[in-house]
Amino acid sequence: MPDSDSNSSASCLIRTTFDEEIVARAVRGCRSRLDGPPSIVFAFVSSDWEEHLKDFVEIVQIEGHASQIVGCSGYGLIGVGQEDENVSGMSLFFLRTPNSEVKRVELNEEDVADADSGTPWQAITGIQSDQEDETGGWLILGNPMRMSSETWLRQWNTAYPGVPCFGGLASGGPDPEELFLFTEKGLSGAAMLGVHLRGGVKFGGIVSQGCRPIGDPYTITEVQDNVLVSVGGKKAFAMLEEAYESLDEDEQSDARGNIFAGLAISEYVEDFRRGDFLVRNIVGGDPNAGVLALGAYPRVGQTVQFQVRDRDTADEDWRHQTREAQETFGEPFGSLLFTCAGRGVRLFEEPNHDASIFEEVFGKVPVAGFFCNGEIGPVGGQNFVHGYTASSVLFLNP
Repeated sequence: MPDSDSNSSASCLIRTTFDEEIVARAVRGCRSRLDGPPSIVFAFVSSDWEEHLKDFVEIVQIEGHASQIVGCSGYGLIGVGQEDENVSGMSLFFLRTPNSEVKRVELNEEDVADADSGTPWQAITGIQSDQEDETGGWLILGNPMRMSSETWLRQWNTAYPGVPCFGGLASGGPDPEELFLFTEKGLSGAAMLGVHLRGGVKFGGIVSQGCRPIGDPYTITEVQDNVLVSVGGKKAFAMLEEAYESLDEDEQSDARGNIFAGLAISEYVEDFRRGDFLVRNIVGGDPNAGVLALGAYPRVGQTVQFQVRDRDTADEDWRHQTREAQETFGEPFGSLLFTCAGRGVRLFEEPNHDASIFEEVFGKVPVAGFFCNGEIGPVGGQNFVHGYTASSVLFLNP
C-alpha cells in the first residue's frame, strides 16, 4: 500500500505460546491495514514470552516494518471486545502518525532521584514542555519494581503541566522477575519507557475509577504526611465508621474491604458527585488513635468523602465514561486500554467486560492493552497512578 499522510492504526490479540509463523502472520496482517509504515508499535506479551523476545521483536521489525517498539509483560491481554486473563499470547498495536514527532525515552530510578534533587525533567528527557500545543501527550509503561510512581508523577506534572499521560505498570506472574519492559533492542532495564507524541494527533481519554461516594463530604482539618488525623474537626477513623454505618445492611457486607478515600479535585464544587474525586487506597487505620493512613498526601482544607467500590458501580461508571467520551470526542482511529488486574473476571464475574463495552460504544476501532499493576491517566488535569481503574487513551485526528 502506498504511503499516505493520514493517521491510521491496527491491532490484534493472539492467544498462543510463542510461534514464529503465527506471530509473523499476525504482524503482516497489522502492517497491511495501515496507510504506510508504523510510527511506533506497542506490544504486550505474557511473561512466558520473555525467553523469545529477541525473535519476537525481530519479527515485528522485519515483517511489520517497525523501527520503534515499546512493550511490557501483562498478566492478561486486551484486544477489540476481548480480554484474556492469565493466558499465553500477545496484543499488538500499530500506530501510524506521519505528521507527528514521536520520541521514546528510557528512564531509570536515578533519573527520578536526579529530578527530585532539582534537575529539570526537560533536561533528562530532552523534551521541552509546550503548553500551547494541544495535540499529543505521553504514553508510559513502567516497571513497578523499579520505579517510585508517586514521586515521579509529582515531579512530572510540574515539568509538563496539563499534558495528558496514559499508560500502565507491567504485570505478570507472582515472581517480580516475571515483570519486564522491552523495546526493539530487546529487554530493557529501565524503570519506565515513555513515548512522547507531538503534533498531528490529539489525545482523548477515559479514566474510570469505578467508585461512588458514601456518607457526606468533609473538610480535612489535620494531617501528618499521608495520615488523615481529623476531618470536620472529628477523628478520621470515626468519620469512616459513620460513612460505613450510612449504608444499608446488604451494602455494608459488600463494602467490607472495598472502601476508599476520595480527595476532591476542586474545592469550587457546590454539590460533589462521582467523578469529582481522586480515589486513593486506605492503607491502614488505628481506631484507638482515630487516624487513617492513605495512599496519598492529603492537605488541610481539602474535601474528603469516602467511596465504595463494587461491581455494579464499576460497571455503571465505565458505561457512563465511555458514552460521555464518545459524545465529546467522536470516533477515535485507535485506542490503548489499560485496566487493573483487580477488574476483569475477578470483579465482574464475566469475561471481556471493559473491552466489550468499549466496542459497544465505539465500534470495531483497533484496540490493544493489558491488565496492569497500576493504571496511569489524568483526573482533573493532573496525571496519577490509579488502582482498580480502567484508563484508555483515544487517538484522534486533530
